[in-house]
Amino acid sequence: MTRKTENMNRKDIPATPEENSRRMELVRAAARLFRDQGYERTTVRDLGNAVGLQSGSLFYHFRTKEEILVAVMALGITATTEQLASALASATDTRSKLAALFRVHLHSLLGDNQAALEVMLYEWRSVSPAAKPGLIVLRDRYEALWQQVLDQAASEGLVKNDTRLLRRTLLGSLHWTVQWYRNDGELSVAQLAERMLALVLRGE
Repeated sequence: MTRKTENMNRKDIPATPEENSRRMELVRAAARLFRDQGYERTTVRDLGNAVGLQSGSLFYHFRTKEEILVAVMALGITATTEQLASALASATDTRSKLAALFRVHLHSLLGDNQAALEVMLYEWRSVSPAAKPGLIVLRDRYEALWQQVLDQAASEGLVKNDTRLLRRTLLGSLHWTVQWYRNDGELSVAQLAERMLALVLRGE
């Protein structure tokens, strides 16, 4: 039986909690390596060494190196989407929802999900055409939350009406913060989120 066949058969068997934990450990380690070294320069041996596994053992959890890359990207965007959905559900008004957009995005991008989201931003070219549609669905689901809030804010006069361009502009600006924000700088992440929101709101 070939390794490919073995891996296909394993996908039909539910993973144990220990296997899921090991898989997540590998994904998080891969996120850091892909961000720091680049996807192309990171070897399977590097990945194995990071989590104390032989190179061949990685393929018990993933069929290919690219599948690890896709899992890293999916982790970053899915975790951020879940955090944003929760924050929006507890927001009491539209301004609070707008604040949640900035706060959650920056806390995720500059915090626990930083490595995975940076990989999503800067290693997109390394994803094959066959693997991109699933990631695009995840990205669109996240951006749809932004669009809903911005449309609602525009209807209330809080932001200008060109909300699709506004969404793209804001997300691009937020993504760029990974290049210049410093944790030891004058602003905390929460303060930065509030300052950036103030630049967008009409009348503030």
